[in-house]
Amino acid sequence: MAISRPLGARLLSFLESKKNLAGSACGLVGVGLTLTGVAGTYWPVVVAGLYGAGALVAPPDVAAPPVPPEPAEQLGFVREDFARLQEYVGEVDLPAEPAEVLTGLLELYAAMLEPGWVAGVLAADPEAVHSLTRAIRTDVPECVDTYNRTRWWTRLTAGGESPERHLERQLTLLREEAERMTADLRETEARRQQTHTTYLEGRRES
Repeated sequence: MAISRPLGARLLSFLESKKNLAGSACGLVGVGLTLTGVAGTYWPVVVAGLYGAGALVAPPDVAAPPVPPEPAEQLGFVREDFARLQEYVGEVDLPAEPAEVLTGLLELYAAMLEPGWVAGVLAADPEAVHSLTRAIRTDVPECVDTYNRTRWWTRLTAGGESPERHLERQLTLLREEAERMTADLRETEARRQQTHTTYLEGRRES
């Protein structure tokens, strides 16, 4: 349900709007015409008409788009989501093989989200932050949830590929994605180290 703003806030917003400012400017022109005698006895109509015309042609106010959080700030929200994810999957009874893959996957996520320089490296890569956020908020919960739902139906109608195999495959793909992510971050640090070595070597030769 939408919550209306207080009357004072709405009034202040209207007074500061482009339509009111444009209408007021045109209304002042009407006042000027009145003072010079051009408007005559119909000056209230002239002033109101000019105000309305100005307000009508003025462009509407457009709300500024929301500013997305910085990657470092976003990691704080992702850590909260990850804590909820751990609590959720901890209450689900999974088969041994998918559970083992999931455990390794969550360990990778935890290592990347650990506060300190590791998280700093991650925060410097917005694409990696996006991928990790998507996996924690959407992919892993979806894997576990669909497994639970499909397993329930499978008990009623046997046949087809088992939900356990699908779950294990999904989690394996996510783990491979996480391993590629950590490899890319490691490569970033390796390039940084090599760059510093090159810099020191060049400084020695100069």
